[in-house]
Amino acid sequence: MNTRLVPFLASAALAAALLLAACGGGGSDGADPASVAPAKSPLYIEAAVHPEGELKSNVEALAEKIAGVENLGELIVNELQKWAGDSGEELDFATEVEPWLGEKGGLFFESYDGNDFSGYGVAIQTSDAGATEEFIEKHTGSEGEPAEKGSFEGVDYEIYPGGSVLGVTDDLLLATESLDVFKHAVEAANGESLADDETFSSTMDAASDESLADVYIDVGGLLEQAGGEINPETDALLESSGIDPENATAVASLVPGSDQIEIDFSTNVGNSEPGDASKLLETMPGGSFAAFGTADFGKQLAEGIDALDEQGIPGEIEPGQLKATLGAIGIDLDKLAESFKEVAVFAQGNTENNLTGALVFTTTGPEAKETVEQIGKLLRVSGQPGVTLLSGKASGFSVRSPSLGSQPLVVATEGDRVAISYGAAASVQALSASEGATLAKDPAFEEAKKSLGSTPISGFVDGPAALALIQNLLPADELEEFEEAKPYLDKLAFAAVGAGSSGDLTTSKVILGLTE
Repeated sequence: MNTRLVPFLASAALAAALLLAACGGGGSDGADPASVAPAKSPLYIEAAVHPEGELKSNVEALAEKIAGVENLGELIVNELQKWAGDSGEELDFATEVEPWLGEKGGLFFESYDGNDFSGYGVAIQTSDAGATEEFIEKHTGSEGEPAEKGSFEGVDYEIYPGGSVLGVTDDLLLATESLDVFKHAVEAANGESLADDETFSSTMDAASDESLADVYIDVGGLLEQAGGEINPETDALLESSGIDPENATAVASLVPGSDQIEIDFSTNVGNSEPGDASKLLETMPGGSFAAFGTADFGKQLAEGIDALDEQGIPGEIEPGQLKATLGAIGIDLDKLAESFKEVAVFAQGNTENNLTGALVFTTTGPEAKETVEQIGKLLRVSGQPGVTLLSGKASGFSVRSPSLGSQPLVVATEGDRVAISYGAAASVQALSASEGATLAKDPAFEEAKKSLGSTPISGFVDGPAALALIQNLLPADELEEFEEAKPYLDKLAFAAVGAGSSGDLTTSKVILGLTE
């Protein structure tokens, strides 16, 4: 067998299956690909090999819209056959692969060391195990170094130069990184696998029914395998927020539409209702290339303060002294946190010189205003250079420093808003945005909001505006690569982010809207 075909079968099998999604056809369902994934696999990806109906039509429509490809399936089959031909092999997809290729494929990783995943295996359903074995046998000819054959627990396999392994078990074509991983997969199929894990099953049940691919992440497993312990401050903050990282999992689903790409997330990392900050987001300045918001900021801030006060700041403040220390100078952290409601951030500009933005908080009561004024006075009294107290409708202070660039950092409050901005103009916009042109009147923002349906919008990116900024910020030596990708990036009209909840799960979605 020409050994260059092995990496295609072993390491790129799932990628090929994903790309072949637009080909149509395919046999009946086989075994669950997750049934050969070891039970503690921290990362698992499952994809439809042969979607049908609307899903298939949407994949084809996206291929044409983004890349101008009218027949994605035909293009990919031709490329695969060409690739195999360049490797010294003849591959006829229609007669050698399509008759046995099943409905789903899965990719698992056994291990994570904190930086990289390893121990991968690919399992693709086959509707005809015999035909699959014949395909493997046919491409194990006499050219090059021959494969080493063997059997493990009744499952035949072939080891190719480089160590990758191919075999067929339980109506699955199994390709693994090594013989050890292959054996682990066979043991999982005959014993306990990821498919048998209750947490995995309940997490995957939350995945979208209309997805092309789903990605399962065992957050606790990743932390355990990486051997990294969470520091006490972070652990306390997570605990106060109702987050148990050791038992946390998440699933992301890719849902193609005819003119958009949707990515859905579902996780048990935190189970509180995220709230609706869309009304605040709508009042951010029109022309912002990006804006994000969240509700219940005061509650989150209070929980964070409590956790930080309990743990202290090593080398700075002893445990239990944070609130007392600031209270001594007239800052009541508990009342301050209670006064905050929502928070949003926006950014504007298309070059480094005109880039501005602000954090905007909505408040109840006078605590936030009093705290801003108090901090400004303390900075002035302490002789901090570059500090100027504000006068007029808004109260607060600004700080100028060479490290901040040409614009000052402004902390100001007016009415029920507090803004921390880069630049005085952004401060004015942040405090009075609802009086002028706002995102609510921006057609791109309105389209982004509409794309999320009943999910409240919590984030927005204007595609063309963000792309213009990126292009102007890139160094000259990277512009050539950018220009190559630009025709595809130009298709992005907007990105919309929404958050919600479903039962005990926190959910979110990202919509990438595409232009013609």
